[in-house]
Amino acid sequence: MIEVRRTAEHDPLIFEVVVREGKGETRHHVTMSREMCERLTAGKHTPERCVEVAFRFLLDREPKESILGRFDVTAISRYFPEFEREMPRYFSRF
Repeated sequence: MIEVRRTAEHDPLIFEVVVREGKGETRHHVTMSREMCERLTAGKHTPERCVEVAFRFLLDREPKESILGRFDVTAISRYFPEFEREMPRYFSRF
């Protein structure tokens, strides 16, 4: 389960994310600019949904314990160059 809670409304938006799988959970502090959210969602999804789907993308590639504890959504593309290209498919899947 991925729980996303927005903690700040300014730009960048700030989120606390809890990922629960199996016996454990991890907690993450995530930032995302409104511009990045618009680019990833084409205005069709909330920022919370965007962060949730970004975590689904990450969890398909690494265990929850390997996801950075604090990061900006733009960092995902540095590790996984296909991130922005794959996001529309993830929005349609979840």
